[in-house]
Amino acid sequence: MGIEMTQLNDKDHKAQMEDMKSFDEQMPCVGIFWYDPEDRTLFGVRKKELTPQMVEEAAGKGVFFIEHGELKAEEYAGRIVWNKDKFILLVGKWAELIQEELPELLEQEFSLPYFEFVYDEHWDLGHGWSGDMPTSR
Repeated sequence: MGIEMTQLNDKDHKAQMEDMKSFDEQMPCVGIFWYDPEDRTLFGVRKKELTPQMVEEAAGKGVFFIEHGELKAEEYAGRIVWNKDKFILLVGKWAELIQEELPELLEQEFSLPYFEFVYDEHWDLGHGWSGDMPTSR
């Protein structure tokens, strides 16, 4: 008894290929970034794909994020976190000047389907850690 071969019609083949493309796409990420106002680009990005396990952990403990290195007072930086049921962008007031272009940059870099802007003074130029959000690492 031999193997029976079948062939997909064009519609089914196209649908299968579209489904397979999703395997190549990056999962949404949490992380940190710096913004270069002269080049209008992100740099120094550190990110980590958000896994289902991380989502479960955050549901019980609060925010999931990755650590960042030293921030210099004059740097434009921000953080993408996962908080129980949504992505949150933590930024300083500097981001108000570019709130039209920043979402597209972040959606592309972090593969985000959506996120909420949240002001956090830690990310203002010249400020330190605010420490006001529950954390999960």
